[in-house]
Amino acid sequence: MNRIERKEAIPLSNALQDFLKMYKLTAPLNTQRVFEAWDKVSGAAMYTSNRFYRDGKLYITVSSSVARSQLQFQKEILVERINETLRQDELFTKDDKLVGYVKQLIIK
Repeated sequence: MNRIERKEAIPLSNALQDFLKMYKLTAPLNTQRVFEAWDKVSGAAMYTSNRFYRDGKLYITVSSSVARSQLQFQKEILVERINETLRQDELFTKDDKLVGYVKQLIIK
């Protein structure tokens, strides 16, 4: 009976991160996680008609002028809360060069 050589074991979370990096899936996944963090933190998911993320800037289009006005006053707090949510998210790749934490929130 032949024995299979055992390689060094790695945690499943590390294997998943390596898989995502190998197939260049970290940026799309991170973008999705940023959008989900916006929905969770802002409470304005039902008024959000469009989302776009590039170079640390999260662009949000809101369909309600009242909601947009209220969100404008909370932009700094929303950025902090979004980033805190992302820090706690195990699926968010912290060291991705293309999609990282939110630096600026632009509400239209």
